[in-house]
Amino acid sequence: MGNATLTGTLFAEMIRSGAALLSLNRQIVNDLNVFPIPDGDTGDNMFMTIDSGINKLKDLGTGSLDETAKKLAGGMLSGARGNSGAILSQFFAGVSRGFEGMESCDAEGLSKAFGCGVEQAYKAVKQPVEGTILTVFKDAVKYADSRVTENSTVDNYLDDFVVELYKSLDRTPELLSVLKEAGVVDSGGAGFVYIAEGMKKALEGESLKYENTSSGTGNVQADLDFDKFTEDTELEFGYCTEFLLRLQNKKCDVKSFDIKPVTDYLDTVGDSVVAFADGSVLKVHVHTFKPGDVLNHFQQYGEYLKIKIENMTLQHNESTVKNSFRPLRKKPHKQFALVAVAAGDGIKNAFTEAGCDEVVDGGQSMNPAVSDFINAFDNIDADTIFVFPNNGNIIMTANQAAQMYDKAEIRVLPTKTIGEGYAAISVFDPSCGDADELFESLQEAAASVVTGMVSRAVRDTEKDGVSVKKDDFIGFVGDRIMTAAATPGAAAQALAAKMGAGDYDILILISGAGAAPGDAESLSAELGKAFKSTEVIHIEGGQPVFDYIIILE
Repeated sequence: MGNATLTGTLFAEMIRSGAALLSLNRQIVNDLNVFPIPDGDTGDNMFMTIDSGINKLKDLGTGSLDETAKKLAGGMLSGARGNSGAILSQFFAGVSRGFEGMESCDAEGLSKAFGCGVEQAYKAVKQPVEGTILTVFKDAVKYADSRVTENSTVDNYLDDFVVELYKSLDRTPELLSVLKEAGVVDSGGAGFVYIAEGMKKALEGESLKYENTSSGTGNVQADLDFDKFTEDTELEFGYCTEFLLRLQNKKCDVKSFDIKPVTDYLDTVGDSVVAFADGSVLKVHVHTFKPGDVLNHFQQYGEYLKIKIENMTLQHNESTVKNSFRPLRKKPHKQFALVAVAAGDGIKNAFTEAGCDEVVDGGQSMNPAVSDFINAFDNIDADTIFVFPNNGNIIMTANQAAQMYDKAEIRVLPTKTIGEGYAAISVFDPSCGDADELFESLQEAAASVVTGMVSRAVRDTEKDGVSVKKDDFIGFVGDRIMTAAATPGAAAQALAAKMGAGDYDILILISGAGAAPGDAESLSAELGKAFKSTEVIHIEGGQPVFDYIIILE
């Protein structure tokens, strides 16, 4: 007979089952990459995004459909990674909007909510492309909606929805030529098919077991290296201090409790501040040198339910601000600041030396989350922050973080390569004092360079007139393969020639983690001989995936 109504508890179970099936198959989704290099991380991005949402459900209990959907959407929005994760989070944010005010819903209510999900996902993408996960969403909702009757159950709706998901996914190569040329379906659409199939299994009473990837380790002491804090160690980083406090009517006006004095006080005693009141429970997170003073201060409002204090030199599982072991020194206020995304110590150092205030760790196959950007923004005290994603798959996540952040004006430049970002930051001159003028000049600088990359092919392909065998090294610009060779050095030399290196003043060669230092130095010398009028600069970037990056300016 099926489920006539969808409750919050059932919806949460469906989402967990969907995430579990995606997790089991995420490598399949990763491998559906259009380009024959190891850049396929769609499955990982989608899983980490939905995993962030599920983490918000673990303490929910038996919430309403509205409450469950809001918790899920909020977690997914802050944990969204890559374009696929960002679009997925927007779909479920729309679904949450559709469930607003509902304790439970029937098939018609589910239809309405999924329609809101499609609408919000499309709005989130500046230039929607058909043949992607967006099309798969839209087609499935349209088909399932058309079959809803007064007798439809939630199971009927999801059955129809999943049937059309598969059909729409199979059609994606006909809508997008790059998919057809590569012989694959859209990876984001495939990831969502696994999620929906897992949700359907839960409706049928066959829920897949979901493993919460962000759960604690159990034995905290085993995770700590006490040798990092000896008898002579100076307390440089302070304490990560977190607590839950129950506001007490005898100590404060609980109903009209104002969070602003709380955050104002915390800003004077530490940083990495997170504070909010959920009913009569106050949640606080702060990095401070004097946790005792903080605890004494807040006891004026109520009594503690839970307290956690960790020395940040030893701390390995900071759950609110990941890998943010920074000295508690406020950076000076400035009018303009720069944030860039990069992978590899050498590249990150180059961006820092060029004037970047914060470098977010990420790039090809390792897309940062929205929260990573927000943490970077929080580490800066500036009126306007310019952001350089330096990868086409990270631009949407950066834009989503910009929309969520309200402590500074965030301006995202849609840089798709390390070369574009590096060129723009290298000419950054804040002396004009005008954000619009600066943004325009940074865009011009980014557009003035050409960036090529060399990486190992992970499968045979025929593209752009170049025949590629698995384990060849290919040289490419954007999504166009220019050359293929047996060694990365040969591919880089051929690529530089195809890019017209001799017509440029500067060639920057960035060697990756897979390039032997001697080979990189020899290649740099050979490029200098081949293009005598071009200055060749070698940077040991240490980046993954790309053996060499060539920037011409």
